[in-house]
Amino acid sequence: MADDMLKVGIDGPVATLTMNRPAKRNAMCDELMELIDGFFRKPPEGVRVVILTGTEGHYCSGLDLSEHVSRDAEGTMRHSRNWHRVMETIRYSGLPVISAMFGAVIGGGLEMACATHVRIAEPSTIFQLPEGMRGIFVGGGATVHVGRIIGADRMCEMMLTGRKFGPQEGFMLGLTHYTVGEGEALPLARKLAAKIARNATLSNYMMIQAISRIDDMSRSDGLFAESLCAAVSQTSPDAEEGLKAFLEKRAPAFR
Repeated sequence: MADDMLKVGIDGPVATLTMNRPAKRNAMCDELMELIDGFFRKPPEGVRVVILTGTEGHYCSGLDLSEHVSRDAEGTMRHSRNWHRVMETIRYSGLPVISAMFGAVIGGGLEMACATHVRIAEPSTIFQLPEGMRGIFVGGGATVHVGRIIGADRMCEMMLTGRKFGPQEGFMLGLTHYTVGEGEALPLARKLAAKIARNATLSNYMMIQAISRIDDMSRSDGLFAESLCAAVSQTSPDAEEGLKAFLEKRAPAFR
């Protein structure tokens, strides 16, 4: 059943999405992509943070190549563009997304992880872009999402050689923000999700929508965009509550 490919659990303001194709190391197929896309296009009421993870020892091993071989050039291009659209939906849905990673974070799995906002890696995590070894090229946004994290030069070398990075190397490169022990990624993800969920939703939204876009702008345009974000957020009811709570030495009660 397609619905079994993505298990959705909701605990208060936190939703956990678990990719569930263990026989394929949670490789991405069209049905799984549609389920992830559908969740982010219309998240359940009250969800403020999302945790994205895999099952049975792997995060996501990338594109299911058994589907890839059946596409012609036009079909591959359209599939790539749809993948871009879904990755942008994850990135800019307005919900902070935390990746709890272990095992394979390979190819499209790395592209997807790099579209999320917080990444946690266990010791078993393997980061790799093996497309060159398969005679293909990345198509899910790696040249933008991965390349801008580790740099174009490093990404080119990574693809040419097919080399694998573990969690410590991934941390040094920026592919993960946290390295943890075995079995600790999900607990830390839940702890961070609870913390992020307590932020003002408008502040979280601004961080998600603005920071990466400002990074694409010229210096002067970026500074102007920052001032607009500051003006909107700092004149909101949440900003008033946050300042009042600080002065009264209590936790804020945001909307």
